[in-house]
Amino acid sequence: MADYSLADVAKRAVEEYVRSGKHLPVPLPVPPELNRRAGAFVCLKKRGELRGCIGTIEPARDTLLHEVMQNAVSAAVEDPRFYPVRAEELEELEYSVDVLEAPELAASLDELDPKVYGVIVESGRKRGVLLPNLDGVDTVQEQLSIAIRKAGISSNEPVIIYKFKVTRHGE
Repeated sequence: MADYSLADVAKRAVEEYVRSGKHLPVPLPVPPELNRRAGAFVCLKKRGELRGCIGTIEPARDTLLHEVMQNAVSAAVEDPRFYPVRAEELEELEYSVDVLEAPELAASLDELDPKVYGVIVESGRKRGVLLPNLDGVDTVQEQLSIAIRKAGISSNEPVIIYKFKVTRHGE
C-alpha cells in the first residue's frame, strides 16, 4: 500500500472485503499523515449515483487510516439504503473520502453555506448529518431540511445546529 491517497485506501479496503470477506491488513507503521484521529465519511458512487455512504462525525478508531478502511467497508456492505456491493460492481465504483474538522456550534443561519459547511442537527437524542457541497443542495434551507428529515426530527422540535468543514479526497 505504497500510495496513501485516502480514496485509494477506501477502494482497496472495499475490494479486499468484497472479494475475500476479509479486512485489508493495516500497514505498519501507519504513515504520519494518517496516524491521527478524525471523523471521516466514505461515499461510493456507481455511474454518478450514490451507492453507499457511511461515516463518523467523531473519530471511532485509533487512526484516520483505520477510520477510512472501516468506513469504506461499511459503506459497501452495511448502508441500509442499498444492497451490499457485489464483486462484479467493483470496476464501476468511484470513491470519495471526506475528513471532518471538529464541528462548531452555529450561532445563526447566516454562518452556514451548503457549499462550504456540512451540518449536524440535534434534537434530544436524534441527530442528522449532511456533508457539504452535495449535488442538488444549493441553499441552507435545503441542507437543513434534508438533515432534519434524516434525523427523524419533526418540524415542531427545537434543533441545535453545528457546522463543520471537510477535506474531500477522490472523485
